[in-house]
Amino acid sequence: MVVLSHFNQPIVSRAAAQNHHKVTKMNVEHEVTLLVDEIRRLGSKNADGKTSVKFGVLFNDDQCANLFEALVGTLKAAKRKKIITFEGELLLQGVHDNVDVILLQD
Repeated sequence: MVVLSHFNQPIVSRAAAQNHHKVTKMNVEHEVTLLVDEIRRLGSKNADGKTSVKFGVLFNDDQCANLFEALVGTLKAAKRKKIITFEGELLLQGVHDNVDVILLQD
């Protein structure tokens, strides 16, 4: 049974909210790990010896399309964790296809 608030929103217990947060965090960490694997698979070493791949290559790869529901969100999470880097804040298909996504940790 779902109890609704005055605003017809489900009332969620603190324990349920914390569990949801843990599951979401684990999913993000798992997706970042998968992203690192895909960068290694599709990328090559740049002049600095770091693995690098173009955003367009990642975005247009069939395997990546099947793995990631939100590739751009996973890229942002990995950048925030300093696992990868790329120029700018957000990468968009077409506009940023030639932007390098660089793996900082090998």
